[in-house]
Amino acid sequence: MTVVSTQEFNTQQEKYFDMAVDGDVCIQNDKYMFRLICNPVDMIDRQVTLQPDDDFRRAITKDELLEGIYEDIAKRFAKR
Repeated sequence: MTVVSTQEFNTQQEKYFDMAVDGDVCIQNDKYMFRLICNPVDMIDRQVTLQPDDDFRRAITKDELLEGIYEDIAKRFAKR
């Protein structure tokens, strides 16, 4: 693993991006350490798309949400 400072990374970005293809490159500042992850563009294009799950199927529309809000407000102020 190669660890470089943010200043060094900023001056030689292309070099460290090329190094990230072959191995780990970490960029470190005073508080944090960041790892460069190489994921070629063709790999990104082939990633699996997510399918809707049960939570998505239970979702309500904006209009349904607003209708519920208006009903709740009407109930709240009707008691006064």
